[in-house]
Amino acid sequence: MSLLPVAEAQARLLALADPVSIETVTLADAAGRWAAQDVPALRDQPFADLSAMDGYAIRFADLPGPWLVVGESAAGSGFEGVAGAHEAVRIFTGAPLPAGTDTIVIQEEVERDGATLTLTGDGPAAIGQHVRRAGSDFARGDRLIAAGDRLTPARIGLAAIGGHGALTVRRRVKVALISTGDELVPPGAPVLGAQLPSSNAVTLRALLADLPVEVIDGGIIPDRIDALAAAFDAVRDADVIVTTGGASVGDHDLVRPALEAAGAVLDFWKIAMKPGKPLMAGRLGSAVTLGLPGNPVSAFATAILFLKPLVAHLCGATAPLPVTHRATLASDLPKTAGRAEYVRGIWDAGVVRPAASQDSAAMVALASANALIQRPPNAAAAHAGEIVEILPIT
Repeated sequence: MSLLPVAEAQARLLALADPVSIETVTLADAAGRWAAQDVPALRDQPFADLSAMDGYAIRFADLPGPWLVVGESAAGSGFEGVAGAHEAVRIFTGAPLPAGTDTIVIQEEVERDGATLTLTGDGPAAIGQHVRRAGSDFARGDRLIAAGDRLTPARIGLAAIGGHGALTVRRRVKVALISTGDELVPPGAPVLGAQLPSSNAVTLRALLADLPVEVIDGGIIPDRIDALAAAFDAVRDADVIVTTGGASVGDHDLVRPALEAAGAVLDFWKIAMKPGKPLMAGRLGSAVTLGLPGNPVSAFATAILFLKPLVAHLCGATAPLPVTHRATLASDLPKTAGRAEYVRGIWDAGVVRPAASQDSAAMVALASANALIQRPPNAAAAHAGEIVEILPIT
């Protein structure tokens, strides 16, 4: 089976499943989800002409004054009457513009003596100055949020001010994490002889923490086809079944035959990328299966490029793939061979420096990195000062 280019593998992975079902949740529970439907404005904002400053509402034609102060307009309790010629209304930020007025003179440019108001500064330069017009932010029926947009804090606030208390979103995606390997022990457990603390599952859980997921802990499964097949069968109700380890071609790499024994259908295996070549994807019933490499850096890189985009796609994202940025390379990088390479780097102030170690098991270098430098297959050596594409990983 030939190595699959990264972009083609990503497209095939996302094509394996449609977004999950929808539900309606309160705004408090909607943060970080993706909108499943367009969100229209249910009201005008502002609802009326409002003052943008503390001062006095006047008629621009009455400048340069003086005026007789005839009342007050505050947010939530506007002036009920109509201001006549050379009459002013004390007004506060966010308060409705009184009938008969069209402009705000700020309080720093006037002087008040009892009910008499006198201009002391330059005053407003044009009619309508310091007035927020009704509907200038949005009008009833405007689309505030598009289906497939991430519900960021600002969009949650926009939905609230637009009149919504709940939104329609995709439900949380169920992700089962299964670690494989006879050598693994749980994090924090005593490590004897050739044993190794299991780190991939907790790393992946942390990577998914900013996504709307329900993580299912599939545990650590020994290198036996029957045990692996039973583990897969136990989590077949998940939307995504993720394994780490056992995806290569060694005698103890049993994930593929175990998946097939459980009834899975493989879609692709082996990606033209470094680190992370032994990645496989397929389906087990309604679940997407994603077999990640066991080496921690390889598992991390493939999770950034495949697992997180898959979850975002299932959540209804219109643009689930990671977005690259451009940075200036701080030191030289060698030419690449036939695989895309993802080099751990430290990115700061527009400059990216490759980490000293690029070994696929070097966790210190991964923990210190905040970007992956993306290098195309068969690329010439890159030199300091060149512009490269990077993927932020924090």
